[in-house]
Amino acid sequence: MTKKFRAHTLNEFIVQQQNAFPYAKGDLTRLLGHIAIASKIVNREVNMAGLVDILGETGKENIQGETVKKLDEFANEQFKTVLGSSIEVCGLATEEEEDVVSFESDLSRDGKYIVCMDPLDGSSNIDVNVSIGTVFSIYRRISEIGSPSVEEDFLQPGTEQVAAGYTLYGSSTMLVYTTGMGVTGFTLDPSIGEFFLSHRKISMPDPGTIYSINEGNYANFPPGVKQYIKYCQEIDPPTHRPYTSRYIGSLVADNHRNMLKGGIYIYPQTTSYPEGKLRLTYECNPIAFLAEQAGGMATDGMGNRILEIPPQSIHQRVPFFAGPTNMVNQAEKYMQINS
Repeated sequence: MTKKFRAHTLNEFIVQQQNAFPYAKGDLTRLLGHIAIASKIVNREVNMAGLVDILGETGKENIQGETVKKLDEFANEQFKTVLGSSIEVCGLATEEEEDVVSFESDLSRDGKYIVCMDPLDGSSNIDVNVSIGTVFSIYRRISEIGSPSVEEDFLQPGTEQVAAGYTLYGSSTMLVYTTGMGVTGFTLDPSIGEFFLSHRKISMPDPGTIYSINEGNYANFPPGVKQYIKYCQEIDPPTHRPYTSRYIGSLVADNHRNMLKGGIYIYPQTTSYPEGKLRLTYECNPIAFLAEQAGGMATDGMGNRILEIPPQSIHQRVPFFAGPTNMVNQAEKYMQINS
């Protein structure tokens, strides 16, 4: 007789794991559940994007001077509404808001957590139906419970994250997260609107065989990155080279593929972005936490661990190298030789 398989839902799995966080008392469990709900709402709108008036630009610019897409704005408002209505979160920092958002209700002020996030990563892909995502990071507040959240709550180093993850809106919709006990992935069953466990313990293959970088910016790369790209392209079967070049242009999608298949993601400093382009607090820190929990590493390319870089502002930018340990170490050798 064939044994029946029963899949775990996201909520069931989170509840089973919450005993590892006795201080949470279910708060973290509920918070992750709220993020899943908001992700489902965004996923629904993403899937309808070609049929409703939500493609294209709003005519606005965000704090980074980037054009805001309609879906960017929609996703930001959905997460702000869902998290602001919870009792677990006292504040939110996102790519689309110039300042941190402090939730002012009495219940919100009692919230133990703050959330940093990019509500919709990969905006340039939206109008052409290419994978995009949401990336988030959760910290315990350091300000006094019962008071409004303050900027210092959001300027904690990545080592203080209690959870981080992303939702990938692609051929299937996945929510991947870590609470410091490995990386787990869940796939949305659209027929019933539920996330089910699909990837129990994600481990990044090492050595990997993929390098992900926007080679269109090659002329603006530092010498060390140019030399590492040439290294990736050299024929050397014992080291599995040449590596395959893969670049989607979505931080979430590129790093999801690399975590499953084994590959390095690089967004270095360039002449246009001398400090790097990606934001430390709500892009690099959560992806770095996931990379390390999957057995890899993430640095700024010069030996500085991303999770240990102290944020100076919520929109601070840094160079970003993430992937299997051997690949990141090799890239750093070329960076340090040419520094």
